[in-house]
Amino acid sequence: MSTTAIVIVVVVVVVLLVAALVARPYLKRRQLQAKFGPEYDHLVRDKGDRRTAEQELEERQRRHERFELRPLSEESREGYLRDWAWAQEQFVDSPRGAVRRADELVGQIMRERGYPVEGTEQQIADLSVEHSAVLDNYRIAHDISSRGDDDAPSTEDLRNAMRHYRTLVEDLLDHATTERSK
Repeated sequence: MSTTAIVIVVVVVVVLLVAALVARPYLKRRQLQAKFGPEYDHLVRDKGDRRTAEQELEERQRRHERFELRPLSEESREGYLRDWAWAQEQFVDSPRGAVRRADELVGQIMRERGYPVEGTEQQIADLSVEHSAVLDNYRIAHDISSRGDDDAPSTEDLRNAMRHYRTLVEDLLDHATTERSK
């Protein structure tokens, strides 16, 4: 092989390596954006730094892989649907109680599925791996439900919280059904 051919091969290999190194972070970013959806943007805004947000999302994935998630039995799923219907019915007489019950129901579903339940922020982080599309619903609902008497939510706020909890509960239960049928 001539010296010119060797130089051309080396240059091509170097160019390909540089292109791969440049493309890797972009591809990783695109993968995280696709997986986490709106949660990716939320975390970048929250952290103020794309790299820090991406590292946290990768850590969330690693943590999530260690969970032993279980599908819900049909009986359990139906029980949660009944509990949800009851919470909605209670809204007329006790809006705040119904919202509290909705929040508790989310924790119960997560616990039975195998998610650790270690506080709202950790729950949000853990749910973000599989339920990122509905996390803003959880944030809004939990924010409303956790207001104290000095900033008591209006009945309309509580109605909105129930609507947001419904989106999350449905997603959790639908996802548990999808996993069971795989």
